[in-house]
Amino acid sequence: MSDPRPTPIPDSIERSKVPRHVGVVMDGNGRWAERRGLDRTEGHGAGEVSLVDTIYGALSLGMKALTVYAFSTENWVRPVDEVRYLMNFNQGLLQRRQHELHADGVRIVFSGRQDWRVPRRVLKNMDEAVELTKKNKKMTLNIAFNYGGRAEIVDAVRRLVSDKVSAARVDEKAIRSRLYHPELADPELIVRTSGEYRISNFLLWEMAYAELVFTDVLWPDFRREDLFRAVEEFQRRQRRFGGITP
Repeated sequence: MSDPRPTPIPDSIERSKVPRHVGVVMDGNGRWAERRGLDRTEGHGAGEVSLVDTIYGALSLGMKALTVYAFSTENWVRPVDEVRYLMNFNQGLLQRRQHELHADGVRIVFSGRQDWRVPRRVLKNMDEAVELTKKNKKMTLNIAFNYGGRAEIVDAVRRLVSDKVSAARVDEKAIRSRLYHPELADPELIVRTSGEYRISNFLLWEMAYAELVFTDVLWPDFRREDLFRAVEEFQRRQRRFGGITP
């Protein structure tokens, strides 16, 4: 499938300075629905259009990786009906979209704990999407599902212990190599929608030097143009990495 809504890249975006990896906290689905007198789950459903448009926007910019926060380790405390809907929705999303993303060269991977809380049928669909797309190289779509930044660090430390790494050999490289997807470059830009100004346990290790962009747009209203604006803001920043500007 080709881009369903091809959009020109703004001239203001310098293509050579597009961030290689962008993370997105997709927030505001519930509020979007409530403002329209709809059930909260309607907001999650509406967010699918936003996700697909954002993916193709990232592809058009030439990004190498896009990580989206689909379901956190904290989201299990939500009402049972909403959690059940999200499980079914994410399973259906994979079934509906994996083949078109595969055709467009997108590799699908997942970050998060694939434990007893995630239904087996959902895990099966996740495995199928990974297997189908594993050789694709145009862009990696990393879906953070049952994910928490602290949980990822804990799991990395557990792997260090399991690998019997001595304390003297524990450094940043050793920890990073045991994160969920160490092959991905650290995100250079994190975007959060809905007007909230927090990270909510997202990519805590990886985002050490990421630029943060917050937008008031609720996730179901987010489109590639909003992603372009975030990239424009990213390119206006001075990235010093602890140093000073010459």
